Amino acid sequence: MKKFSVEADKERVQNLYKYEDEAREHGYKLIAGVDEAGRGSLVGPVVVAAVILPEDLYLERLDDSKKLSAKVREILYDKIISVAISHKVVSVDIDEIDKFNIYQATLLGMKRAVEGLDVQPEIVLTDAMKVDFGEKIQSHSIIHGDALSASIAAASIIAKVTRDRLADKWALDYPEYGFEHNRGYGTQEHIAAIEKYGPCPLHRRSFNPVKSLCNK
Repeated sequence: MKKFSVEADKERVQNLYKYEDEAREHGYKLIAGVDEAGRGSLVGPVVVAAVILPEDLYLERLDDSKKLSAKVREILYDKIISVAISHKVVSVDIDEIDKFNIYQATLLGMKRAVEGLDVQPEIVLTDAMKVDFGEKIQSHSIIHGDALSASIAAASIIAKVTRDRLADKWALDYPEYGFEHNRGYGTQEHIAAIEKYGPCPLHRRSFNPVKSLCNK
């Protein structure tokens, strides 16, 4: 296993501020990152977080939430919450997902998260999705943004930890589906449980295989 180096990590994290630095060069000072968790899940809400970080803040091990262990995500979650200029987490519930579709529900969540910030940003960095935040707020979509932008990475961690905590609660209410392991995603174990027990109230009826099972 490669030994952790603070100096190397500082350099890596500094490189994550590339897009934030470019935005500041164009005169933007308040820069938000936005990301979601649970978009591809079969269960529960999609959780969206918006975060405004102080300029060039060093957060040890900051990275795309998917690259981090649950323990490191929890540590970073607390640090980000404590140092962020502003942050907001919103959940778009199952009814809205089934009504509007997951893409539109995610867009809705991103707009609500940004609107809910205590301080309104001048520009928002998003992970791949192009979002219109209105005339006063610019938007910049970055492919794989959660791995390339410090602000989006921070948002991805907040959203992921928040949703994982929800999944742990779901697992207590519906232990037969293994939510503590699959987080609602369509693993073989999860699909087998749906086929055996049927969908629970948390399942998204517009998603297959839940939709096809409900139609039978």
